[in-house]
Amino acid sequence: MSHSSTHPTLEGGIEGEGFRWCLSFLEKRGKELYGDKFRIHAEDYEIIFKLIVYFLNDKENAELLELDLQKGILLTGPIGCGKTSLMNLMRFVPPPERNHIIKSSRDVSFEFIQEGYEVIWRYSKLSFTKSHPKIYCFDDLGSEQSLKYYGNECNVLGEILLSRYDLFISQRMITHITTNLSATELENAYGNRIRSRLREMFNLLSFPKHASDKRS
Repeated sequence: MSHSSTHPTLEGGIEGEGFRWCLSFLEKRGKELYGDKFRIHAEDYEIIFKLIVYFLNDKENAELLELDLQKGILLTGPIGCGKTSLMNLMRFVPPPERNHIIKSSRDVSFEFIQEGYEVIWRYSKLSFTKSHPKIYCFDDLGSEQSLKYYGNECNVLGEILLSRYDLFISQRMITHITTNLSATELENAYGNRIRSRLREMFNLLSFPKHASDKRS
């Protein structure tokens, strides 16, 4: 996709030629990443359209869809519905300064076990390239457990999100998340302080509860 400073809007919306071109482009990239069996499902067009609008920084359609381009994406849905693969594919869409690094929440927690509290800084206060905040997508939030480091229990991702929230307010640091958890489950896992901040930090995009398992 072109990375010009002013992207054209996706004229015609979900039925438009521009969106169909994007679908073809993403399906081709998906086959390169995941094999020839990969395909984009029509049932997911609505959520994919919103993601493309967001990552293209398409202000006109974002306003119509009530997407805040200054916030991140919180992508929720049942196991196997395609959240991770879509966020991987969206890395092909934006210009470099709006691109994101995908990190498994479990891997971040394992880093914490090995290296301790500096891992929290790595993904928050030290998360800058020159003057630009790094955009991370924490994949499968909730799959990690509260882990102990030298006997001290720490909710690693919760602490990272709280720190990134402060940087979102002061430095416009953007974060993305994928998760199988509902809002209530997120609050139970990370506390009500996190839940209130999630509303400020993210655009919530949800697959329906009956979304098909693409892995089967």
